[in-house]
Amino acid sequence: MTYQETVHWMFNQLPMYQSQGKTAYKEDLSNIIKLAKHLGNPENKFKSIHVGGTNGKGSTSHMVASILQEAGYKVGLYTSPHLKSFTERIRINGEGIREEKVIDFITNNKIFFEAHQLSFFEMTVGMAFEYFAEEKVDIAVVEVGLGGRLDSTNIITPEISVITNIGLDHVQILGDTVQKIAIEKAGIIKKNVPVIVGERDEETAAIFIDKAKCLDAELTFASDYEVSYETDLLGFYQKKNIKTAVKTILTLKSFPVHKQHIKSGLKKVVANTNLKGRWQILKSIPKVICDTAHNKEGLTYVLQQLSKEKYKKLHIVLGVVSDKNLDEILPMFPNTAQYYFCKPDIPRGLSEKELSNQADLFGLKGNRFTSVIKAYQQSLSLASEEDLIFIGGSTFTVAEVLD
Repeated sequence: MTYQETVHWMFNQLPMYQSQGKTAYKEDLSNIIKLAKHLGNPENKFKSIHVGGTNGKGSTSHMVASILQEAGYKVGLYTSPHLKSFTERIRINGEGIREEKVIDFITNNKIFFEAHQLSFFEMTVGMAFEYFAEEKVDIAVVEVGLGGRLDSTNIITPEISVITNIGLDHVQILGDTVQKIAIEKAGIIKKNVPVIVGERDEETAAIFIDKAKCLDAELTFASDYEVSYETDLLGFYQKKNIKTAVKTILTLKSFPVHKQHIKSGLKKVVANTNLKGRWQILKSIPKVICDTAHNKEGLTYVLQQLSKEKYKKLHIVLGVVSDKNLDEILPMFPNTAQYYFCKPDIPRGLSEKELSNQADLFGLKGNRFTSVIKAYQQSLSLASEEDLIFIGGSTFTVAEVLD
């Protein structure tokens, strides 16, 4: 198979959460354990940092990786989903996995995948772990895909476990209260492994404290500390992620990092790791900004940031997935903006008609478009030089604009 045929097979033959939703979620780790054994347990052949949470885990993972790169380490980085290319998910020192490695991995293990009906995510985790082991990374930063306790990445025993924060997202799978979700996220805490929790919250703090105590895991709440570092990632909401990343690095005793490495690493996150889609400015006249925030907590910070921008008129290109709680997020959006409602090009994308009808109930007015690109093109044609265009609501909406 060619690279494109290989990726097409991965995306379309096997279930994947980002396209199918809840039906793609596995209820245990048996499949990934079988795959790891089949591959020779590569997860035991490199050091790692495990990063979970509701919001900020991607940015935090990239910050940590960038700092470690600045300190001279060979750093693996596993994140999901990707924005433009599948190879973004698996990187070493910012460089995506080579296309031929993707082809080889699928070709060499295809019979096993089909026999055990492995999911897209399980295959991808196995690919990442084998790649990091083969390339002999010094350490890999591994982002949790969904939840924590039952996530396929949770077969590693990391140097540090990180949980950025807790919010209501993927409630159909993880639970409909922050306490239930916290229990799932706390599932990545391992015996005698230090754990950093980014934000102390009175509703969930006890869950992490009790779990850490039971496992003799040293627990630190990063929000209890002040740091004075800055990052090249735009958006004031990154300040919380900076705290979490810095505290993680300072707790990582087996990999010495100087303060200068922390400073330079935070200033060069985009250059070192090729991170995209976090308050990313795509155009200056008119100003166009995109952000992948897609739940209540994440959108709270992004929309606060948006309210601080200066513009003559605000245009918002908005597309979401079908399992999103619209009654929770739509009231947050400004009703003074011109909206361009669209459907992300995935099976789980919510139709532009349904999104528009629901938005109308909250006084959000605009037009409907059958694709993200058509919506974006229309916003560009109508916006003046003094206007601002914001693109968001879903990772997949942003991804199409970046394409």
